[in-house]
Amino acid sequence: MRVAIASDAWAPQTNGVVTTLKATVETLTRLGHEVRVISPQGMLSIPAPSYPEIRLALWPVPHILRQMKAFRPHAIHIATEGPLGLAMWRYCRHRDVPFTTSYHTRYPEYLRARWPIPIDVSYAWLRRFHNGAARTFVASGSLNRQLSDRGFKHLHLWRRGVDLQRFRPGSPHPEYADLPRPIMAYMGRLAVEKNIEAFLDLKMPGTKLVIGDGPQRAALAAKYPEAKFAGYRHGEELGRIVSCADVLVFPSLTDTFGLAMIEALACGVPVAAFPVPGPIDVIEQGVTGVLHEDLSVAVRSALTLDRSVCAQRAAAFTWDAATEQFLAGLEPIPQALRATLAVRRSSVIIARILARRQASGTGDAN
Repeated sequence: MRVAIASDAWAPQTNGVVTTLKATVETLTRLGHEVRVISPQGMLSIPAPSYPEIRLALWPVPHILRQMKAFRPHAIHIATEGPLGLAMWRYCRHRDVPFTTSYHTRYPEYLRARWPIPIDVSYAWLRRFHNGAARTFVASGSLNRQLSDRGFKHLHLWRRGVDLQRFRPGSPHPEYADLPRPIMAYMGRLAVEKNIEAFLDLKMPGTKLVIGDGPQRAALAAKYPEAKFAGYRHGEELGRIVSCADVLVFPSLTDTFGLAMIEALACGVPVAAFPVPGPIDVIEQGVTGVLHEDLSVAVRSALTLDRSVCAQRAAAFTWDAATEQFLAGLEPIPQALRATLAVRRSSVIIARILARRQASGTGDAN
């Protein structure tokens, strides 16, 4: 199967959406499918307001038309709701081509944290966007219920996986292994919606280790000089740094899943978090982590959990299983429709050639 994935989020960005899409593309390719990611790479783009790491494509329509003509996919998946995703949405809607979408990010809450945009207004727009799809992929059961209550339709579960070769119990990173214990780690983007200050404000002995980067880093580093900021790390090095931690603290109240949690579990690191969607879908209370309204209580309790059990439970989150769910949710473009679209494209090209000839006086008079 040829699968086209349209996404405003792609390399060199570092976030959960990119990690998920890269792992899915790699798994699909290994299974024998052909995948083309249509992203802002190579296109004219501008930095996203308040988040310059993310690039927003300008005038993506010509690029999409070229990609669709060259690739001729059997299925189209729109991963994000940005300018490129919206352009692909319009492409499909105008041609009656079926497509699927995924809901990766709680944009209404993220936008509300930055600007006075009513949450209901944002959800109304997102509902229109996603309800135009054959299915909308969601990462957890709790997110499914929340979106269903807001009028989202045709929801399909697409869970996440973890790279067990990269994230596993192993030799700790020498730069971080000897920090004062306990080592409490945060891993992810440093942005206002991640609620990182709830972690950094904890009055507890030990070391607060922040792994990641983002628009809030400078402000957080200035406000919390006692914390250690590791910046972005990748590959095996990232796994070794996570393995140094005694607990992963996940303070977010708005994540749709939280890849960092299962990556930490795979390293044998228990999780402390609030009892909200995302953590409640991933963490086994009192087994792989502790969820509590008081984050300090969650941290202290999580420190007592069996690390080997955490690693064992994480092995259930495989990218193979997640990709099977992705494939099951795709909506194939009917072969007859693909053929019709090919004819339509040829007709348009022929019509344009004839129009040029007539305009230049070289057309056939009959």
